[in-house]
Amino acid sequence: MSVLVCGALHLDVMVDAPHLPARDETVTGSAVAYAFGGKGGNQAVAAARMGARVHMAGRVGADGFAQVLLVGLDAAGVDRGQVQAVGGASGMSVAVVEAGGAYGAVIVSAANLAHDGCITLPPGCTSLVLQNEIPPAANRQAATRARAAGVRVILNAAPARVDDRALLALADILVVNRVEAAQYLGQRDLSDPQGAARALATLGPAQVIVTLGEGGLVLHDGTTRHLPAPRVRAVSSHGAGDAFIGALAARLDAGDALPAARAFAQKAAALHVATPPEARATITPAQVAAS
Repeated sequence: MSVLVCGALHLDVMVDAPHLPARDETVTGSAVAYAFGGKGGNQAVAAARMGARVHMAGRVGADGFAQVLLVGLDAAGVDRGQVQAVGGASGMSVAVVEAGGAYGAVIVSAANLAHDGCITLPPGCTSLVLQNEIPPAANRQAATRARAAGVRVILNAAPARVDDRALLALADILVVNRVEAAQYLGQRDLSDPQGAARALATLGPAQVIVTLGEGGLVLHDGTTRHLPAPRVRAVSSHGAGDAFIGALAARLDAGDALPAARAFAQKAAALHVATPPEARATITPAQVAAS
């Protein structure tokens, strides 16, 4: 069994600050750190750490950041045979994390824009995992290839691309947060997450998950229900969604049905936010299961 993640690779620059800057405001930060990232890369690493055999299809540039990204994949045991080097800069992002754990980020896609979605499905591939950080046509190409081969398509439609609903119809499982759900449905705020999950299902995906942070999530898989999140003290919520997606893909690959995989993924995300960033690489599947 195996999982293929097709998506973006970014070097994340993370800055600690007392609060997120308002418009035109300069805030003095207290620390800066550099880390492997990108939704695709993070989800690939998360799935590998949760026990899956993972392959990554991505792009890096011809700069110093590229080696950091490749080393990050290697350290997690992710197969990078489908990671290609292209000219120019590698993708990067800057995230400002405030004292309470909330964050805001800016992404520069760079080399990720060269992704064409041409993938090779590895032996025993059970899931293709996609996000919205590579070109829309690349995602559609990859999803079409996976569906033709009978491989499950998990789409984390982040950031939202409201003009690309064709991709939603190619997804078996759609995962969005409350902001993305509202954007796809043309709403200012998400006042009815369960109704939103049902509405998103009419766009094509058979199963929809709307994540609500510390408020848990809504799962629609024929029936619709709210499932609370494990209660933890958050250190930082940065990367929680990627931890959730990676764990979900890993457990589905292991043969779990969606309800069981979802429960495990919620535990994984909760343990992620409760663990200092420098210690997250040590989290094991057994620790998640026992949490």
